[in-house]
Amino acid sequence: MIQLKLMRLIASAACMAALVLTTASGVAHSQEKAPAVASASEIVSPVVLTASKASTSTVENPYGLESLWKTSDSVAKTVLLLLLIMSAGSWYILVVKLLEQSKMVRQAKAASKDFWSAGTVEQGAAALETGSPYRFMADSAGRAVAKHEGLRGHVDLNDWIATGIHRAVDRIQSKTQGGLAFLATVGSVSPFVGLFGTVWGIYHALTAIGISGQASIDKVAGPVGEALIMTAIGLAVAVPAVLSYNWLVRRNKAVMDDVRAFSSELHAVVLGSINKT
Repeated sequence: MIQLKLMRLIASAACMAALVLTTASGVAHSQEKAPAVASASEIVSPVVLTASKASTSTVENPYGLESLWKTSDSVAKTVLLLLLIMSAGSWYILVVKLLEQSKMVRQAKAASKDFWSAGTVEQGAAALETGSPYRFMADSAGRAVAKHEGLRGHVDLNDWIATGIHRAVDRIQSKTQGGLAFLATVGSVSPFVGLFGTVWGIYHALTAIGISGQASIDKVAGPVGEALIMTAIGLAVAVPAVLSYNWLVRRNKAVMDDVRAFSSELHAVVLGSINKT
């Protein structure tokens, strides 16, 4: 019975197909006999419509960053947010430290111009702007001289002034190194954060393969693309952080050389002014 029904169904389908073909051939034959008169606008208009539709239609990339964010789970989004915070923090520290170092270079030029031409150490310190590290060293030397009494008076004045100036230099150096630890941390950690995102993406790829039962490209491309993007973002965050760290350390060394040279000269000037009095 089933075979008979199948044969009847096939026969009816064949008859319908033959009828459609016969009708189509008849329509085509009648169209060939009809006068083919068409204006140029009617011929061009379908082409123009097709071209306009092709130009206006945009092909969306299902594996871009936007799709990555929409299709990612909470773990992948957390990794992306961590990398974004690291990158923003690195660029912020780079800009701020560059401005601070440029300001210190300008203050060093002002100190070499205004401080050494003053009559006394106090007058030279007053000529410098508030917040200048060079004024801070001069004030520290003056406070060291003023506090050289009591038990502190048992210490040699030369050593006591040198100790006060060295403490000021250490505080200035500690301030110039602010933020460098963050850059070093980002440069060393962000590749591993991106690697974690890579491992998580591969895990999702394997899960998709296991659920679908077949390793088709549409099941694997998304998670693998996510894994590769995580790796690229991790490297893009790490490389600027490492380069910024090395550059800022080198600039800090040049700035601190000026600070130490000023402190040595300040020590000699303070001792000389005390001996004159």
